[in-house]
Amino acid sequence: MPTKLQLTFTADAPKGDAITICLIGKDCQIIPDLDQALAAHLIDAMAAFQFTGAVGKTMLVYHNQTSYLLIGTGAGLRAGAAAEKLGGKLFSALAETGAKRGWLIDHKLDDQLLADICFGAELASYHFDRYFTDNKSADAQVQLFVTASGLQADSPLMADRRALANGVFVARDLVFEPANKLFPESFATRCSALADLGLEVEILDEAAMQKLGMGALLGVGQGSRRESRLVVMNWRGGGDEAPLALVGKGVTFDTGGISLKPPKGMEDMKWDMGGAAAVTGAMAAIAGRKIGKNVVGVIGLVENMPDGNAQRPGDVVTSMSGKTIEVINTDAEGRLVLADALHYTETRFKPRMMVNLATLTGAIIVSLGKEFGGMFTNSSGLAAQLHAAGAVTGEPVWHMPLGAAYHKMLKSHIADLKNIGGPYGGAITAACFLENFVNDTPWAHLDIAGKAWSDKATPTVPKGGTGYGVRLLNQLVDDWQEVSCDSAASDGDDDVG
Repeated sequence: MPTKLQLTFTADAPKGDAITICLIGKDCQIIPDLDQALAAHLIDAMAAFQFTGAVGKTMLVYHNQTSYLLIGTGAGLRAGAAAEKLGGKLFSALAETGAKRGWLIDHKLDDQLLADICFGAELASYHFDRYFTDNKSADAQVQLFVTASGLQADSPLMADRRALANGVFVARDLVFEPANKLFPESFATRCSALADLGLEVEILDEAAMQKLGMGALLGVGQGSRRESRLVVMNWRGGGDEAPLALVGKGVTFDTGGISLKPPKGMEDMKWDMGGAAAVTGAMAAIAGRKIGKNVVGVIGLVENMPDGNAQRPGDVVTSMSGKTIEVINTDAEGRLVLADALHYTETRFKPRMMVNLATLTGAIIVSLGKEFGGMFTNSSGLAAQLHAAGAVTGEPVWHMPLGAAYHKMLKSHIADLKNIGGPYGGAITAACFLENFVNDTPWAHLDIAGKAWSDKATPTVPKGGTGYGVRLLNQLVDDWQEVSCDSAASDGDDDVG
């Protein structure tokens, strides 16, 4: 997980050349205490170039053989997402100067506010360059010195954010990897390495899953020469209490199978394991932060390939739950993986709640664009907590419906249900399919097809793998309050029209 940032807390000015960083508030208010001559020079320079201190705007000023990077904060800088974005812009502006060292002088900021600025800078510094032969990561390294009266590198606020950033970077790394490097077995091996953080990691191979009756998951991977895997990551931080459960879809490459996808854009299907990546990153962060709750992460890992042994449209498979499924379209495979993963998680661990994440449907992007993850749930209490967690972390979700009318679209003439509905409401019928494999546990399905990968960068998220879901899930676990299932959650729409 390469990062361009080296963060160092220091009581004194760093020796050698370093750009001095000053935060500037609305109407050119200089936030740090500076000597009169320097402050006057900066004010004159800002006036000359019409720099107002607007949020994220930057300006470089030279005075007495020292370079000053001015960064606008706007009015009323607060901790949280705004401070993180400012930190991301700070790092980017510093890196763009070509300087190797910057010094954020003491601004007398609140510890949490300063920690969030540093966190944003760290998130922005991520880059994936593993396969460049002229890799120059060391040359691109930027050292940021921070002077503060209270916050230090070993402060709990910083340790917590470092662990969270590590989890985000774990997820981003996984999503960026090409499918010839990351496949079910190698993904599982990477999960094993997280045992160093204190996670208990268990890997089920195909024989173990066959014994459990996971015909839905195994059917997806039967056309690939890569064996499928189910990985369990267990964090025991809460004594004997039942765990909170996180479940992820991990299709390491999705050709569509016999229902082959069009070639244009198929290379993007390496990130059809974004849900599994988010769960893995979330578990790494939970362990690194030593959360005082029991949390289990379960990911189903398959590769969906066309082959003489591949699953065919029209096949009927038997899931671990015993329900039979007519496979109408082999490109609607992620829900088959999750059907067994959800049932396994619920019956083995009896969790207090389950949240699954999956790059499940293109239909959710049609519905919501790329601004929200689609949230489907049988619990209004869980919906409220996910919505709140999304607002805090900048990983928002939008509540989507379930209903009996949509469940009817999944009826099969020869099996208990089929794996796709009609031509409309594809994200909803996919969620309803999953609901068939959840019993009495508060559950939410997050369709993150529009969020796992981004075609453009933001202040704290790179172009490409975003790590979406890691922070959302950690916040949900942090703030968890017990909830129950809604009564007759799917009975509201018996008939339409």
